[in-house]
Amino acid sequence: MQEAVLPHKGLPPVVRMRDIVKMFGSFVAVRSAAIEIGRGEIHALVGENGAGKSTLMNILYGLLERTSGAIEVFGQDVHFSNPRQAIGYGIGMVHQHFKLAPSFTVAENIILGSEPLTTYQRIDRVRAERETRELSQRFGLNLDPRAIVGTLPVGLRQRVEILKALYRQAEILILDEPTAVLTPQETRELFATMRSLAEGGHSIIFITHKLREVIEVSDRISIMRHGEVVDTIDNDNVTAQQIAGHMVGRSVLLRVEKSVARPTTEVLLKVDGLTALGDRGERAVDDLSLEVRAGEIVGLAGVQGNGQDELVECIAGLRRPVEGNVAICGTGLGPKPSDNRDAGLAYIPADRGGVGLSLESSIWENMTIGHLPQFSRFGVFAIGKARDRAKQLIACFDVRGGEVEKPAKSLSGGNQQKVQLARELTRPAARLIIAEQPSQGVDIGAIESIHRTLVEMRDAGRGVFVVSADLDEIMSISDRVLVMYRGRIVANLLAAETDTEEVGRYMGGLDGEPFGPSAGDTGKGLADGA
Repeated sequence: MQEAVLPHKGLPPVVRMRDIVKMFGSFVAVRSAAIEIGRGEIHALVGENGAGKSTLMNILYGLLERTSGAIEVFGQDVHFSNPRQAIGYGIGMVHQHFKLAPSFTVAENIILGSEPLTTYQRIDRVRAERETRELSQRFGLNLDPRAIVGTLPVGLRQRVEILKALYRQAEILILDEPTAVLTPQETRELFATMRSLAEGGHSIIFITHKLREVIEVSDRISIMRHGEVVDTIDNDNVTAQQIAGHMVGRSVLLRVEKSVARPTTEVLLKVDGLTALGDRGERAVDDLSLEVRAGEIVGLAGVQGNGQDELVECIAGLRRPVEGNVAICGTGLGPKPSDNRDAGLAYIPADRGGVGLSLESSIWENMTIGHLPQFSRFGVFAIGKARDRAKQLIACFDVRGGEVEKPAKSLSGGNQQKVQLARELTRPAARLIIAEQPSQGVDIGAIESIHRTLVEMRDAGRGVFVVSADLDEIMSISDRVLVMYRGRIVANLLAAETDTEEVGRYMGGLDGEPFGPSAGDTGKGLADGA
């Protein structure tokens, strides 16, 4: 590892981890990892999925115990066996999935587990609200102590999580993928908070996969690969391309190269006046209309939880709408999901393990399910022919470690995604492709391959509908961008004529009114009507 240069020279690091090893049985998740965190710095920790980032930080926070190695916090040797011990040493962690009670107030969430008590050993709510207000004002987080957390937007809920850690006097904050569910505007506000905390002497460890954000906010960057910290570099004129190269050990294209889309007039997906309920009976999709034409990639942007999942499930036939119509290649929804596939739908779901693949089944079985007539003759299934076809697809889609008899669970997330792609995109009848969170849990090198494949499908005259919580992905791959907010489409923009700032305003509900379907001649300003 490159010699660390601390932001405040002459001051010892607040955290020093040396030769950290973590094993789960015979599997080595972290091997000889070393990292130092300086006082008052924002230190980014990056690496591909499975590189060991979260495992290393979970060891520091006491969620996991190290197998071997040494940890110093503020110069003292420590060994945490639970988070309470780490909190006692001034370490706080804000998880990607918030640990909040939605029916409680801001103040109640912040004091939970550390409640101030009255003389009569009852919770002192007046003091709790006062301390919450004072702490909020001190750090510029601007939270109402009496607000119900479940009514707050995502960005403010994250502030509650940060304030919870600060209330427990955390001087070292671990932020795990903190911008995953934020709009660009909320991300900017978070970065301002991070800088303010760092200027006040707090140390922040920023775990993320968004390299543009790493460059924007961090002081130093540690890069993990295969369980090791392979380099620590100053954020001084470094590029995302260089960081990605360190992460995978080779040059990587971060933005797919594609020609200008030339969509035809053929509508492959038409959603008209769709209304659907969520799992709790709420109106998740509200009178929504959209179109996807042959020869274009349409991206659906939005903060998670605004009805995207329910919309996709309706199109795939996994959820029945209350009102409205869906047509795939001119054919209306059938009573079974297989009817939609027969009409020309290829569906790549976000939930690979639960919906997209049978993880216990072999790779060849996963690759050929849905192609059964192709391998059947006179009612007899030709297993040998199916296996041979799977071998061809493994080579064509570069599925690493893809031996046909192995179970799908033996593959990495990126290679499991490639199995889904291989199966769905090679069905002759598939004209409309829905790719839901295509890069979720996928390594950078695999993302490059997946995006290139989707562009090839577009260029072959198919329609591609990409649903992603990653705005950078939407902007990179899409020809048109739709924005979904509270169950409705509020913007329909040409990707080449917009930017993340404008899309982010629509995502946060700051601009736009719902409108109906429109085709490839869309552009800015169509949020007011189609």
